[in-house]
Amino acid sequence: MVSDAQTMHALSNAAVSGMLRTADYARNVFEGHSALQNAPRDTETAVRARMKRQERLYRRGKRLNLLMHESVLWARICPSEVPAAQLDRLPGVVGMDTVGIGILPLDANLPLPLGNSFCMLDKRLVVVEDRHAELWLDDAEAIALHRRVWDTFAESAVFGADARQVIARVRRSIGD
Repeated sequence: MVSDAQTMHALSNAAVSGMLRTADYARNVFEGHSALQNAPRDTETAVRARMKRQERLYRRGKRLNLLMHESVLWARICPSEVPAAQLDRLPGVVGMDTVGIGILPLDANLPLPLGNSFCMLDKRLVVVEDRHAELWLDDAEAIALHRRVWDTFAESAVFGADARQVIARVRRSIGD
């Protein structure tokens, strides 16, 4: 499903988007979810699948447009060396031709509450994430609504060099 999409628009307000996670960050997130849900742990298979899915970032004709709230960068949901490595990875992705990353700064005026994270695949599907399920929305009204939500938040986001500065500020707070 993701590999078929030409363009993805995502809003992430809980953790770094799966499309940009390092293996260790993904591993910690998967382990936390499986423990919470008392689910069987096949963490390494899940991490490998997530890393494989990231290959789409390097394919011509594909585009990821991502908005992340700055609080995602500050959240210490992993041991300190894991978010440090994750934050080290992000600035290199900011300048890629196939990726557009916007950061919603903590002090930005937000026109709406953030709501749930979501990912829109082309103009055909929106996947909304919740703790217990993913909602797959494929009706035109829901897709149009989520695109308007994404566009509205994009107006409050910083991109390019300004996004790198936000990432660097958070990274400096962790130290070595």
